[in-house]
Amino acid sequence: MGTPLPSSKLRNSTIENPNRILSPLHPCPLRLWRPAAQRNIKNQWSKLLMSKDRWVSAASEGRLHATELVNAYLKLRYLPEMNLGVLMDIPGIKEKACHKLVHKQYFCRRKLISSYKDMVVAVNDLGKASYSMRCYLKGSDSNPIIQYCNHQEDPSDSGDGGGIPVFSFLSISIMENLAQELVDMFKRELSLKRFLVIGLLSIIGTEDGGKDVLDWSNELYLGEFDDLRSSGMLKQDGFHPVSPQIKEYQSSNPLNRTSIKSPNHNTLEVYLTTWISDLNINMHRVKEIFSVVEEEMRAKLS
Repeated sequence: MGTPLPSSKLRNSTIENPNRILSPLHPCPLRLWRPAAQRNIKNQWSKLLMSKDRWVSAASEGRLHATELVNAYLKLRYLPEMNLGVLMDIPGIKEKACHKLVHKQYFCRRKLISSYKDMVVAVNDLGKASYSMRCYLKGSDSNPIIQYCNHQEDPSDSGDGGGIPVFSFLSISIMENLAQELVDMFKRELSLKRFLVIGLLSIIGTEDGGKDVLDWSNELYLGEFDDLRSSGMLKQDGFHPVSPQIKEYQSSNPLNRTSIKSPNHNTLEVYLTTWISDLNINMHRVKEIFSVVEEEMRAKLS
């Protein structure tokens, strides 16, 4: 993760000489390239902001569903020992309460998976925007047509204008590096969230011998591994997600771990606290990156 810097220091450490044109493009195509590149950069950073906001919303909803799932599980677990007072005179009161709590668990389980899927989609969209910032020239030198695409037609066209600033100071490669820094944070956090989701989903099966306990190699929803593959979060064999980690610390292989069959209140509290903490995302740095980009563009992202 990059060290947070004031925008002025970030500029001074990354500015490239505006007059240094490394591209073989002629001045006329470059003059046409810059407006198209500016439009595309604004568009991609707007997508990055929307995807970040979508993540925040999905993570918040996931925390709510995870909390409700844990509460339902604990109530169900301790229901046989609870003293219901005068309610004990109602025939089948504990059986009915148990049925409602089981139903509540399954409902929260589906909602938690849905929130997790929204987070996966948000990270995929972050990745797509981060590597869609280049603007390529299409057409002859005498009649160039600017077109944005995600691949180069001319091997000599790097799509970055030869490294010149797109707006005032920052080149496309610097913009890409800032975007990739964001993506890396959210990818690490998504992997950690997946680890927590598996643990939370597994507690619904602990009372019936653990038949429903999940492990790291299970898909949590249909097509999940395809989504993770798109964001580069599957191992080279293409069958297992990368191991969860906190910042630069890589955990041991989750496939070698055994699930906690009957987690207690303290264990589940750690799960929920870890979810809330967003340990891999430095929100101050995230805000700083968007602030630097907005200052560079002289425009608010939306």
